[in-house]
Amino acid sequence: MISHIYIGVNDFPRAFAFYEPLLGLIGWLLKFREDDHPWAGWKVPDRDRPLLVLGKPFDGGPASPGNGQMVALLATSRGMVDEVYRMAIENGASCEGPPGLRPDYHANYYGAYFRDPEGNKLCICCHNEEPQS
Repeated sequence: MISHIYIGVNDFPRAFAFYEPLLGLIGWLLKFREDDHPWAGWKVPDRDRPLLVLGKPFDGGPASPGNGQMVALLATSRGMVDEVYRMAIENGASCEGPPGLRPDYHANYYGAYFRDPEGNKLCICCHNEEPQS
């Protein structure tokens, strides 16, 4: 089980404005926000962990994205993947791979990849089989 994931940012107000609506769209709730620190953390509604936390690095140095590092967020449907990706791009993200099936991973893997305005790589994905119409 993961306790928390910390994403380092340099411009906290801009990062918060980017993450708050995206995490809300997938159902995560803001657990705390401290502007004087500055940092914020989100959680799923019925559990205290895991947390997704973003903030300035604790050592006071500049934040920078890591090569090969990515945070993958779970969506409940392919439509949610599409919506989160659309919102991210509209709010300053850059595309790292548009929404679509990725059968290399498994038959039902549907995901999209993007970088937040500071360059941190994120994924939004769904593992569910879509219902037949």
